[in-house]
Formats: sequence, structure tokens, C-alpha cells
Amino acid sequence: VQLQASGGGLVQAGDSLRVSCVGSGRPFVSFAMGWFRQAPGKEREFVAAISWSGIRTDYADSVQGRFTVSRDSGKNTLYLEMNSLKPEDAAVYYCAAGKRVDALRQHEVTYWGQGTQVTVSS
Repeated sequence: VQLQASGGGLVQAGDSLRVSCVGSGRPFVSFAMGWFRQAPGKEREFVAAISWSGIRTDYADSVQGRFTVSRDSGKNTLYLEMNSLKPEDAAVYYCAAGKRVDALRQHEVTYWGQGTQVTVSS
């Protein structure tokens, strides 16, 4: 599976941004999908995940209520809608595929995509 993330950019604090991840190769629907992020000098952290069916989602406490993860399996695309962005949300955002939502939260990733940079100015 190849995962291609896009949609990052420079925004101001309080703005919204949507990043996307397009998958190719094995059927997208076979995997739970997730987003991670890594800021300079920090470890990569879990952000959000969604089950293969789209029914179950999970979020890091720091983004709960502001970010929404969704997927369109017909388009092999994963989305992360980010609202009320804060400077501390600035990072490289990575998409990932895994077996289950709880596994992704534990960083048990089967496939990583490349990242897309999100910069938030204060």
C-alpha cells in the first residue's frame, strides 16, 4: 500500500485546514487508517484513527473536539479536518494504515505515508 498525504500549509491560529491521504495498492477498505504528527524535536504522536468501516473513531486528547477524521473508501482517501488550529498543532502530519484503531493508537502501523507540513502562526 502506498499512501500519499497532501493539503498541508500555513494557516493562522483559529483557522481550519483539511489534509488528505490517498492510498493505492491493496484495497484501502482492508485497513484501519490513522493520522500521526511530529513536531521538530519531538516524538511522533498519535492524532486520530478510524476503523475500516468508518464507524469507530479515536482521537488524542489534545485534538478531541477540534479534529475530525473521516474516510471515503470508494475514493481510497482518508481525511483529517482540523478546526480551531493552535500553534502547538504545527507539525508534519503522517497518514498510516494498520490492523485496528486500538493498534494504531499504540503505534502499531503496517504502512506509513509520507508527511505533509502544517504550520500555524500565532
